[in-house]
Amino acid sequence: EKMNSTMSEEPDALSVVNQLRDLAADPLNRRAIVQDQGCLPGLILFLDHPNPPVVHSALLALRYLAECRANREKMKSELGMMLSLQNVIQKTTTPGETKLLASEVYDILQSSNMSDTDSVNEMNYRRRKAQFFLGSTNKRAKTVVLHIDGLDDSSRRNLCEEALLKIKGVISFTFQMAVQRCVVRIRSDLKAEALATAIASTKVMKAQQVVKSESGEEMLVPFQDTPVEVEQNTDLPEYLPEDESPTKEQDKAVSRVGSHPEGAASWLSTAANFLSRSFYW
Repeated sequence: EKMNSTMSEEPDALSVVNQLRDLAADPLNRRAIVQDQGCLPGLILFLDHPNPPVVHSALLALRYLAECRANREKMKSELGMMLSLQNVIQKTTTPGETKLLASEVYDILQSSNMSDTDSVNEMNYRRRKAQFFLGSTNKRAKTVVLHIDGLDDSSRRNLCEEALLKIKGVISFTFQMAVQRCVVRIRSDLKAEALATAIASTKVMKAQQVVKSESGEEMLVPFQDTPVEVEQNTDLPEYLPEDESPTKEQDKAVSRVGSHPEGAASWLSTAANFLSRSFYW
């Protein structure tokens, strides 16, 4: 009897936290989510959830929200925030990628009110500490910049995202829609060709790699046409968002694609209702 009730609640928590994560991915929604009464406390409670994908998704949402500097102080002072992040980092059962993501969010918030020098020192100290916790799970990562022909609306972006999430070894990606680019962080033992194969499998997009020449100019390099065997990712998406895009202009362009602030507002109240039902009664 009890088991059934738990099973019926499980998808609810995951779908709510995934919705919040998707809303937080849009820079236009980030202030509103943090100002909302129920969402931040709800995300903090999700950090203690027994289901690992729920925790990972809540961290992704927090990571996006923390990209907006104006949110950081409020997030840091929110009851239980820093403590819950530390718990995730220190819990022996937390998957390595999730620890890395939690320590990244912790770093950003911890250094929110420091001078730049203090903040860099603090970050380095935290990173060393995180690596100590992570041990051997923290394989080195590399960044690959892709130019994707056909990446021109939010449904294409979703296709691209789904294809990339299926690859084992993909840690995170950031889209720069205005310039048809995707910046992907991957484990150093994954070949960049695997990304091209996955994107080609959508049948509507094709990727080239963006590389810098010695003089610092950017060039597009096509991938070989031979498909690479891609190891499918069967467990939790190992997926961390990157820092804010280098230029604010691109950021604006990214937000314009498929953004619905008014839809977000109504969704937020639904999420807040769900959270208050689940946690506070």
